[in-house]
Amino acid sequence: MNTRTRTARWSTLAAAGALLAAVTVGAAAPALAADAPPTGTAAVSATTRPGPLDREALAKTLDTLPADITGALVRVDGPGARWRGTSGEDVPANARFRIGSISKVFTATVMLQLVAEGRVELDGTVQQYLPGLLPAGYPPVTVRELLDHTSGLPGGGGMTSGDGSTAWFAAHKADYFSPEQVVADMLTQPMGFAPGTAQQYNGNNYFVAAMVIEKVTGDTFADQVRERITGPLGLHATYVPAADDLAVRGPHAHGYVDVRAADGSTGRVDVTEQSPYPWAEGGMISSAADLERFFDALFRGRLLPPAQQAEVFAVPDLPNNHNKSCDIGPTTGHACFSAGGLLRSVLPNGTEVWGKTGARPGYSSAVFATRDLSRTVVVGLNPTGISGEEFPTLWKAVTTGFGSGQVYGKR
Repeated sequence: MNTRTRTARWSTLAAAGALLAAVTVGAAAPALAADAPPTGTAAVSATTRPGPLDREALAKTLDTLPADITGALVRVDGPGARWRGTSGEDVPANARFRIGSISKVFTATVMLQLVAEGRVELDGTVQQYLPGLLPAGYPPVTVRELLDHTSGLPGGGGMTSGDGSTAWFAAHKADYFSPEQVVADMLTQPMGFAPGTAQQYNGNNYFVAAMVIEKVTGDTFADQVRERITGPLGLHATYVPAADDLAVRGPHAHGYVDVRAADGSTGRVDVTEQSPYPWAEGGMISSAADLERFFDALFRGRLLPPAQQAEVFAVPDLPNNHNKSCDIGPTTGHACFSAGGLLRSVLPNGTEVWGKTGARPGYSSAVFATRDLSRTVVVGLNPTGISGEEFPTLWKAVTTGFGSGQVYGKR
């Protein structure tokens, strides 16, 4: 990377752009609930509130990025704790980026809205909504088990990742795989465990969930997200790309991967333009400001009625089945994902946070918040590897944003 530059500013301005008033957009779009205190506020004790914001530590994190991360941005919000920073020569403050698996939270929200409307039942099965999709010998898999990763469905046959190398991805970055192809590839592998007996994070669950969404609505997943979430909330930087839309629209940093050649040399390949095949599982694009606004609306109960809002924070009491995302701090060995697509974690300073990480080659991100919205942290990185090497830096920025004095090790 050429000379790294950093810009950081601490703003005292009030939050700009309040969420839109309750509206209905199109026949399928629900009316947004009126602003309300974040759900679960009464249950959050003072011991789980974030610590003081260390702006110098955040700035240092951006100033000392590893060489395999070409850019970064951090956005922190909360009473008395607002901070913005970027690092890297081409990282705009309003950058849009590929949010990877954070897309799952949007997918879960749409599904829970359909549950609220009586069009889907959480205990309804894939076999009921998508007859013939799963083999006849498969046990019943419920919608809830898709959303909270307790389905036991296979993890996939590797069609979309090849040999797992950056070289393979660089050569196949424009390849598109339909949801039907991804599921067919998944079914070449055996079930992981009996549905409802354990939790194992699996993106294939959300391919199937979105297929259910499309079947019961007779509409595209992209349109449902736009009509139900991004339109009503005014999330202008957030969208589900079409199958042939390889670009990141609007201001953005470029994403790169380092590729080792046959002679042992390493070259950097621009992968900013890539296939959006991860779709409802991980193909969406957004910005830090939009993710913050989405979480604000979600946590305040503006997108879901009370019964479904409770599901957003409902983590099953089950063991973690080789799930690295849950092996952080006190959640180790236990389920940590909710039916709302959120990951629950307790930071070293005792702060309970809810959110999601996401990654696509060239892009890695995270958005986390306390349930009372006393602090929200959004982080976006541009790593050049695809094996999670950037995770310690990502998590360090998250935990620092919540005033935690130490970070967990590499997953």
